[in-house]
Amino acid sequence: MEAEGLDWLLVPLHQLVSWGAAGAMVFGGVVPYIPQYRDIRRAQNAEGFSTYVCLVLLVANILRILFWFGRHFESPLLWQSIVMILTMLLMLKLCTEVRVTNELNVKRRFFADFDPHHFWHWSSFGDYVQCVLAFTGVAGYVTYLSIDSALFVETLGFLAVLTEATLGVPQLYRNYCHQSTEGMSIKMVLMWTSGDTFKTAYFLLNGAPLQFSVCGLLQVLVDLAILGQAYAFARHPQKPAPHVAHPASAKAL
Repeated sequence: MEAEGLDWLLVPLHQLVSWGAAGAMVFGGVVPYIPQYRDIRRAQNAEGFSTYVCLVLLVANILRILFWFGRHFESPLLWQSIVMILTMLLMLKLCTEVRVTNELNVKRRFFADFDPHHFWHWSSFGDYVQCVLAFTGVAGYVTYLSIDSALFVETLGFLAVLTEATLGVPQLYRNYCHQSTEGMSIKMVLMWTSGDTFKTAYFLLNGAPLQFSVCGLLQVLVDLAILGQAYAFARHPQKPAPHVAHPASAKAL
């Protein structure tokens, strides 16, 4: 009787917690990029942020959305992908505008040139949009033709989460090559670690497809490895070397 009497409190409380977790899933992934956006805008310098981070996240989230058409998953995860795509496009727009403003007497480069040497180094935000739309169109058409194949759908989901899971690998490799984490924000890595841990727990508790859980676990391991590098290199610092500009807070080179 006592438990039934508390239903009026427990049911809405459970619903509130569920909404909070869903909101954290949708918007939590973009939070680490807000200070980065503000820093670039204030300093009018985008050298500390790698636009390849945007490329990886755009590809991963476009593939995840296409995977949803073949195998529906939690709605917050779908909205998370949409919000992340919009965020990365905003980051690209700002970075491109700042870079073009700072470049003098540099030949303009366009997506339509189809020059692999200048891939993802174009002079206009519109060229990045064209590339994203082209990729989405091709991937969407292939998905439409193969949507009835369970093997294709599962492979698509695996590619989506694997792409996202490797986001921290370039940063891990950079730290190893330089034997230093100079220029890397520890606070940012801690935010990635806490976010990836929460995301993985959410996947496991809500019965998300296996690919999502594997992706989350791999991301947490990479984040922990980067934190381990920071600890190890702080205890055994290298001799001072000539100054070289390093990415400040990008999760990639």
